[in-house]
Amino acid sequence: MTNVPNWIAKARDHWQWHGDTRPDFAEPTGPGQVSVWDFPRPPCIEIEPREVEIRWGNLRVAKTSRALRVLETAHPPTIYVPWSDVERSLCQDAGAGSVCEWKGPARYWSLAHGVNRLDRVGWSYPQPFDGASELTDYVAFYPAPLQCTVAGHPVLPQPGGFYGGWITPELVGPFKGVPGSQGW
Repeated sequence: MTNVPNWIAKARDHWQWHGDTRPDFAEPTGPGQVSVWDFPRPPCIEIEPREVEIRWGNLRVAKTSRALRVLETAHPPTIYVPWSDVERSLCQDAGAGSVCEWKGPARYWSLAHGVNRLDRVGWSYPQPFDGASELTDYVAFYPAPLQCTVAGHPVLPQPGGFYGGWITPELVGPFKGVPGSQGW
């Protein structure tokens, strides 16, 4: 999107950190570790080479070796799985509800099975902005209410409840979402 509305340009311009330098408070990395402070802003989208599985109790929501991850400064990666690898019978459209200044308008999804329901636990970008078109046929899920694994390792949710990042063992932060991180 070359000509973005003023409010989007303003939202994009307010970030202090862009992945080119680490702040003094960034945790040091050890062997095999990755700092979320090295991720870029604007975010990039890349292939997640490891197997991803999402479960809701005893139900498999998705399992794939074709996931994408969005990397953005200060955030653990957000994992997106192809709709073709999702158990669509569990998904119910929960409507539109937000706009990301980088990815575009989001549509939200609930999971439902019998009388059980998780509201607005997933989101997708059916018509993403330029630069995020790879996400068109993908959906992401918040890991907190689900059991998510990457390469068989349990995922921890990004702090704060708003963001959908997946914390895996190799990542170091601190991660956006902790108190005081609004400007990160």
